[in-house]
Amino acid sequence: MSDTDSFIDEVTEEVRRDRLYGYLKRYGWIAAVMIIGIVGAAGFNEYRNAQAEAQAQALGDAMLGALAENEDDARADALTGVTADTPEGAAVLAFMTAGAQSQAGRVEAAIETLQPITQSTDVPLMYRQIATFKSLMLQSETQDAETRRQGFQAMAVPGVRLRLLAEEQLALIDIETGDTDAAVTRFQMILDDAEATPGLQRRALQAMVALGGAPEATETAGE
Repeated sequence: MSDTDSFIDEVTEEVRRDRLYGYLKRYGWIAAVMIIGIVGAAGFNEYRNAQAEAQAQALGDAMLGALAENEDDARADALTGVTADTPEGAAVLAFMTAGAQSQAGRVEAAIETLQPITQSTDVPLMYRQIATFKSLMLQSETQDAETRRQGFQAMAVPGVRLRLLAEEQLALIDIETGDTDAAVTRFQMILDDAEATPGLQRRALQAMVALGGAPEATETAGE
């Protein structure tokens, strides 16, 4: 390479460097803003996660403290005094409170505790379904069979995770109303369902035998 070519290359490199510095001076603030934004967003997410974790920890500690009470009435009262900062936390707290109220014999209070969760659009659908199921269970002594049947039928549909538990309750309502044949048919359906848990299948099998039914053989029944 000649001296002339070498000189041209050096000049070209200097021009490129000057252009780069010019671009940095003109547009470097954009990169700075992006970096600050990324770092700030990461910091905010860390803060938010830490805050959510602290709230969950505080709620858990408060519920454990309430459950440490020796008497059913005391546990129910203590849980009633606990508050939750998130819709999900409020749902879990309602389940715990309703359970304690039910054990203390306060069935109507337990149903009232669950009612807001059944209608809340701020909590996941699964939470609403659980609250509805628990509420229907608590109404076994106060609500007529047909009203409860309609409630469980609405849950005994594909796509609802509590579908088979709802079917079990429908079978029990069939027994309550004297329709043992319908109950046996439902229990057999539970035995045949691939999604039924071993515990649920055992209960269905035991109920069928108690009703004088003849369960058809299944691969998982009774396991």
